[in-house]
Amino acid sequence: MEQDSKQANNQAEAASSAEVQEPTNGGNISETTAVPPKKKSEAKEWIKAIVVALLLVIVIRWFLFEPFIVDGPSMQPNFHTGERVIVNKILYDVRDPKPGEVVVLKVPSQHRDFIKRVIAVGGDTVKVEGDTLTVNGKVMSEPYIQAAIDNAHAQGSDYNINNFPTEQLPDGKVPQGYVFVMGDNRSNSQDSRMIGYVPLGDIIGRADVIFWPLSNAEWIDQDAPTAQN
Repeated sequence: MEQDSKQANNQAEAASSAEVQEPTNGGNISETTAVPPKKKSEAKEWIKAIVVALLLVIVIRWFLFEPFIVDGPSMQPNFHTGERVIVNKILYDVRDPKPGEVVVLKVPSQHRDFIKRVIAVGGDTVKVEGDTLTVNGKVMSEPYIQAAIDNAHAQGSDYNINNFPTEQLPDGKVPQGYVFVMGDNRSNSQDSRMIGYVPLGDIIGRADVIFWPLSNAEWIDQDAPTAQN
């Protein structure tokens, strides 16, 4: 009887031990793991995305590209008052402007910015007589205003009435580090014929795209004047 009693006690202890160990089964651990709030995580990701987007806008706006509003008739018939263009501000950190390119430049004496076309660069000699443009002794063809010139001639007049050099600017040779610019509307443009050669440091950038109004949206042609045969 005593032996049977001991055996019964051992079986009871074994059963008790098995019951204590049973909860350690790994099958149900995942059910008790705490899950972080999903909404809080998503909010943080949205905040990060917005901050990154704002930083990109600042970098693009101030260091790479800048919108500019055309004001005045000096670049007609190719640009008109109220049109908005995108100015590439980094191109001329890589290279100098080339003839034919449309640029936005600072004019400290006027306390404002101009949009003009580069006609000649440092070392070139320029002469403008009526509708005849001569660079380095060669008569140049200007495709970007040829239609306007032809229309003026058909009406018996010159498209341009402002010549160069002038009494105020008798030297027609562009100094190194400068450019000579003119507006496409030759008889109604304040440009290098009046304000002189433009230092490269005063050029903000090249006008690359008209983006507003949408009906006028287009990439801007940067056609260079070419020597006539």
